[in-house]
Amino acid sequence: MADYDIVTVGGGLGGAAIAKAMAERGYKVLVVERETKFKDRVRGEWMAPWGVAETKELGLHDALMAAGGNHTHLMAGRAGPAPLPVRNMLEESALQTPCLTMYHPALQETALAEAAKAGAEVRRGVKVRNVTPGKEPKVEVESDGGTETVSARLVVGADGRNSIVRKWGGFEAKESEAEQVLAGVLLENVSVDESTNNLFFNPFLSQIAFLFPLGGGRARAYFGCRTSAGVRLQGDGDTQKLIEMSIQTGGPAEFYAGARQAGPLATFEGHDSYVDHPYKDGIALIGDAAQTSDQTWGQGLSITLRDARLLRDALLATDDWEAAGHKYAEAASECFQHISRVESWMTQVFMRPGAEADAIRAKTLPRLAVDPSIMPDTHMVGPELAPADDAARVRFLGE
Repeated sequence: MADYDIVTVGGGLGGAAIAKAMAERGYKVLVVERETKFKDRVRGEWMAPWGVAETKELGLHDALMAAGGNHTHLMAGRAGPAPLPVRNMLEESALQTPCLTMYHPALQETALAEAAKAGAEVRRGVKVRNVTPGKEPKVEVESDGGTETVSARLVVGADGRNSIVRKWGGFEAKESEAEQVLAGVLLENVSVDESTNNLFFNPFLSQIAFLFPLGGGRARAYFGCRTSAGVRLQGDGDTQKLIEMSIQTGGPAEFYAGARQAGPLATFEGHDSYVDHPYKDGIALIGDAAQTSDQTWGQGLSITLRDARLLRDALLATDDWEAAGHKYAEAASECFQHISRVESWMTQVFMRPGAEADAIRAKTLPRLAVDPSIMPDTHMVGPELAPADDAARVRFLGE
């Protein structure tokens, strides 16, 4: 008999969410996490309404809000020279659910604490030295007390985009071309309404800027542009440049006036990274370890939570966890493909230069300024409620 039902490698949002979901149903769960304290590494801090719905389904929502989560239900900004009509997600979204913003380390700490409360065993400050796939997969864990090998019915790789579990499990990782880069930094003393998500698209410069309030006068600022622009913002000295380029993109200068850097500044490439089928031989990958869509469009947190919920549901539906793993992988891949397809349309309209993209913009932007509902709603309500078929593409792109 295995030592544990589930061993989760990685105790961030995805690993903690599946650990909580299974531990509270009586399964024996071990979470191993290398960090003794989560740090600001410029990760996602905006969660789409469909991701918020997943926090409720997974029983995490109330704890996240109590630990500093901030509901933002208004969407405002500009598309080129034209202001976008303000959208109220509580009234105009099929989910009637707000977005959620939260400092990422606090998000991780809260989710992991909830897993421990549910009965999961959590070990922090430990290293996983190896994972051996199989009918009863094994995990080699190193800590100050030495090295121990534990077995499980299922190992969950929730160790991020550079997942080592993915390598040990023999999964083939695939990547799309990196067309964009996205820089992010935490700012304080920001003058924005704390219920409004601010989105600025300047397709004529192939630039975007986002400003998401976290509460208490803090906000996460992002700036994105084409990889070919050669812009790489890193370190404290580039924060003012990020602000200036965000204003150039369309962000009101008064939003950033008096803003101070309150965390690290880093730039990441925006592209799809994925495995076709994130389960085999007793190992399931979730979150960024399984599939990461172009971070430019901010779906990472929601995808991670959806993965945790899909895996939970598959495992609870049958005692045949081999079959459950494959069922999860099929559902997760379908979700990811849907999102990736819609994001490619967004890139065409808002970021891609050239005559072909200009022709699409000439059709799309004037209609978007009048009727924002033509924009595919996958990024708000998720792949289960928003179509990503040819009709949705034609409606948005005007082809």
